[in-house]
Amino acid sequence: MELRGAEVKSIRLGQVQLQDAYARVDDGELWLLGCHIAPYEYSNGFGAVEPDRRRKLLIHRHQIDELQGRVAQQSLTLVPLSMYFKDGRAKVEIALARGRRLHDKRRAIADRDASREAARAMKDSHR
Repeated sequence: MELRGAEVKSIRLGQVQLQDAYARVDDGELWLLGCHIAPYEYSNGFGAVEPDRRRKLLIHRHQIDELQGRVAQQSLTLVPLSMYFKDGRAKVEIALARGRRLHDKRRAIADRDASREAARAMKDSHR
């Protein structure tokens, strides 16, 4: 992963949010979008970079070609699962994921509402 300024220090402190992040292949390069790395609080001026900027993922050409082919053919999305350090380098673990279909979304919403109602009922019964 290509980083600038004090982003490495922020990552080491765990100030990374991958919740809404995804990866995309643009012009033969793999980019991480939507990843928020909080600014390092002790850097002033020099190490300050935009927290939500797109970051280039360093990966072999044949791997990029393989991922791009699978994303295009099977309508999958590249999703970052975790960020970690290995031998002093920041690494991002990415996976191919399929989005939910409409009926899956409805079921997830219904399950979430049911669990919320159950939690409310348990809370009211303890009063």
